[in-house]
Amino acid sequence: MKRILVLILVLSTAVYSQDKSDLKLTGTLSFDSKLAINEMNLQNYFNDEQNNAEKKSPYLAAALSFVLPGAGEYYSESYLKSAIFLAAEVTAITVGLIYDKKGDDQTISFQNYANQHWSAKRYAEWTVVNAQNINSSVDPSQYNVFKSDGSVNWSELNRLENAIGSFYSHRLDRYGEQQYYEMIGKYQQFYQGWEDADATLTTYEEIKERLSSSPSMFIYYSGERGKANDFYSAAHTAVLVVVANHILSALDAAWSASRYNKNLELSTEVKKFDLGFRTIYYPRLNLQYRF
Repeated sequence: MKRILVLILVLSTAVYSQDKSDLKLTGTLSFDSKLAINEMNLQNYFNDEQNNAEKKSPYLAAALSFVLPGAGEYYSESYLKSAIFLAAEVTAITVGLIYDKKGDDQTISFQNYANQHWSAKRYAEWTVVNAQNINSSVDPSQYNVFKSDGSVNWSELNRLENAIGSFYSHRLDRYGEQQYYEMIGKYQQFYQGWEDADATLTTYEEIKERLSSSPSMFIYYSGERGKANDFYSAAHTAVLVVVANHILSALDAAWSASRYNKNLELSTEVKKFDLGFRTIYYPRLNLQYRF
């Protein structure tokens, strides 16, 4: 809907008398009209300058909100949306920090559990003993899986895992690495490294059946690691919300600034009116409001 209010102020000697204006009239219509026009042109200049000063820059509004969501809306005097975007920013950042911390704490927790209950040496020993049961063509004596001090030789263990094949589909990463903690709770191949494992289970089907039918450290650990992943996923989502909030706020701020400039337009001008044998000049003030 559009409403236009036009106020017409008719030039008269009463309006521009010496009591109310600095304009000095001579009594000669043509000369006094020119004086009035000059004064109105000066007034128009000041009005235009005031209008320009009051207009909002969409580019500045967008830049402000891109840096801090809501700032551009505040600049454009859209205060409710400013509060909404700022609140969304604070909430998303808070949620992201909270869940990232939860993920870190949960990671420390499940890694400590693994360090206490899963042993690479136990897994390697079982693998050497049962290698031929899984793949009869493999001779485990050809692999120096243990060093002289009894610790695991990771390179030789990985070589043996590769030779066995079958359900030995992965190679155990070095202790402490991210994949190390993921593998031992994800693949049945590493079941025998847990301290509650049944060493008599030698096939993939037997291990799978046991894990699906009774509680085990493998299953518990897998669930705990999954919780950490869920926390990190929530934190990642919060980060995406923060990025989206900056972009949306910047776009909205530019739109709000443009809308602000269109909602109120004020202009002044001098109109010429021919009345028979003479011409009359009068100023006109246009106040235009859109909503």
